Amino acid sequence: MKSIVALLTFLLLSFTTQPTEKADDFCSGVRNTAWHGGESINYHVYYTLAGIYVYGGEANFNVYNERYNGKPVYHVVGDGKTIPFFDGFFKVRDKYESYIDTATLQPYKFIRNILEGDFKKFETVTFNQQANTATSQGGTFKTPDCVQDVLSAIYYSRNIDFNKYKPGDRIPFNMFIDDKTYGLYIRYMGKEKVKTKYGRFNAIKFKPLLIEGTIFKGGEKMTVWVSDDANRIPVRIESPISVGSVKVDMMGYKNTRHKLTGLISTK
Repeated sequence: MKSIVALLTFLLLSFTTQPTEKADDFCSGVRNTAWHGGESINYHVYYTLAGIYVYGGEANFNVYNERYNGKPVYHVVGDGKTIPFFDGFFKVRDKYESYIDTATLQPYKFIRNILEGDFKKFETVTFNQQANTATSQGGTFKTPDCVQDVLSAIYYSRNIDFNKYKPGDRIPFNMFIDDKTYGLYIRYMGKEKVKTKYGRFNAIKFKPLLIEGTIFKGGEKMTVWVSDDANRIPVRIESPISVGSVKVDMMGYKNTRHKLTGLISTK
């Protein structure tokens, strides 16, 4: 079983690459108005078991105001784990961290420390946005302008002005992980109401285009909903996987920058 942190990683890594497109919206000087230091969001992960969704894990995402090399940064931390019942089958203990410049929303440093079953990995990446390089345990690699890591991409995208797009439009960006840069995009699908285990939301809907061969099925099978308000909080992720399907629901939040007006009613 995968925690939400791992699921979000696979979500981003599963996008089909489109090298002919430019990630202009991720280099356009977007200002952070969606979140701030002190924000905390909790998620529950549900897996299908004999056609029934079963609670299998949780994750917490927290934002802290700190300094990195003397510069003000947002320190974003995502911790994910399986519940004790699933630990005996497939234990997950994941921790992802990103140090993000408060002005540009570009990452300075990314840390991934994961345990998933018998698989362990510890990775650190430092970014030099001026020199367009990323340095990890594997060496130093050239990167395009405004490259993101897993967490910084998620938090940066919460500031996208979806009113500029029509349903079906693609929003490209670049992400560095596992010593490679991926040209990625999301496809904006419009707005709709969505019911989750927390409540009912006015939401913005989008889909990643998935590559066959990962734990996800190929094509635009995964769907993501974020709150249609100034916070742009992801409230549900839903996708078929190689065995069954998975749902990830936001189940709690604290210290959001704005009131969660996208919430219509709790369950």
